[in-house]
Amino acid sequence: MEINGWGRYPKIDAQVDELVDSCRLSALLQHPNPNVQLIARGAGRSYGDSSLAQRVVSSRFLDNFIEFDAENGLLSCAAGATLEQVLDICVPQGWLLPVLPGTRFVTVGGAIASDVHGKNHHLDGCFSNFVQSITLMLASGEITTCNQTTNSQLFEATCGGMGLTGIILDAKLKLEKITSVYIEQHTLPAANLDEIFDLFEKHSGNKYSVAWIDCLAQGSRRGRSILYTGEPARYGGLEKRGRLNMTAPPVFPATLINRYSIGAFNRLYYTMQTLGRSPDLQYYENFFFPLDWIRGWNRLYGSNGFLQYQFVVPQESAKAAIDTILREISSQGKGSFLSVLKKMGPENSNLLSFPLEGYTLALDFKIEESLFPLLDKLDRIVVDNGGRIYLTKDARMSDEIFTKSYPRLDQFKKIRAQFDPDSLFGSVQSRRLGLSN
Repeated sequence: MEINGWGRYPKIDAQVDELVDSCRLSALLQHPNPNVQLIARGAGRSYGDSSLAQRVVSSRFLDNFIEFDAENGLLSCAAGATLEQVLDICVPQGWLLPVLPGTRFVTVGGAIASDVHGKNHHLDGCFSNFVQSITLMLASGEITTCNQTTNSQLFEATCGGMGLTGIILDAKLKLEKITSVYIEQHTLPAANLDEIFDLFEKHSGNKYSVAWIDCLAQGSRRGRSILYTGEPARYGGLEKRGRLNMTAPPVFPATLINRYSIGAFNRLYYTMQTLGRSPDLQYYENFFFPLDWIRGWNRLYGSNGFLQYQFVVPQESAKAAIDTILREISSQGKGSFLSVLKKMGPENSNLLSFPLEGYTLALDFKIEESLFPLLDKLDRIVVDNGGRIYLTKDARMSDEIFTKSYPRLDQFKKIRAQFDPDSLFGSVQSRRLGLSN
């Protein structure tokens, strides 16, 4: 069957095995095809080709809950459970996942394999910080448990390891206590890049912070932005709130996504946000997952799909690097509706985890031939400034750029060779980047 990531690029034909239990998975691994690698796939929400392979092992039916300690905030669940399913259980009882990415539709296994981060990375780090243990099926069919103290090297290779160390079966998570389903949000406009960096630093003590940035603004307005900060509200209760949803059209003309439509949208959005009231009480789903209310929004970029380009650069070079990148994007008219800037905290010990202390910028671009030379140029700017590209969003980075930007790659390869000596696990991405044969 034809499958693709959330960006709908690339598309490949694959054999998809739907798992219902670990016994079937073990049987599958005992009789591998030596010429075909396989990769685990959850909800298919990684943007690029990291969950694409000739053979895909789907974990979506491994979504059961094992145990929930509502007194201490400890939850054990299978890897195929989505964050939405976890939140539906824990939030009404006064608990929240401490780190949330931009969508609630990813699986727990996918969140671990990508070591996702959220709007609070500068204070709380990645998803793996709150993973107390992982149950993993290795290429041999052996089931093992790892965490930060037991089999710690395997844990550090698995968190952010894009599914290349084994298949995650289940995990135990530490939750965060809450008294309200609301976030108190403040909206702060910034006229240019200098101002938005100043605002981030000034408000670095806020639990949550994220900025929308106008990537087409030029001159003295380059980098104009809206910073959103948030703190958990202490009032409002824990009652779930209904939410209206809309569905993107099945077919959307990609020609409508151009520098003129994006420029008009950016100008309108910036103006409207400066008129908004602040502070504002936001339901937590609206604050953390602003795009989830548009079902199938990835179709808005046309049938060819889109690339989300996300990079991080260190604190000392961040402003200059992002300024240069915004100049390049604007000069070529490759604007993005969804341009998100975040401040990042210190990197962790996980070998392929994306974040490092500095700033990350994520941009969406529709697929067109002229895009790829631009992104190659941006890669060089990122790497020359000590940064790296996010594997979960990537679908075209070269192995040269990857090798230069992930300094613990050799250590990861050694651990992977130890637990998967025949390179059973692999994806389109891992082959492209030289992570699997």
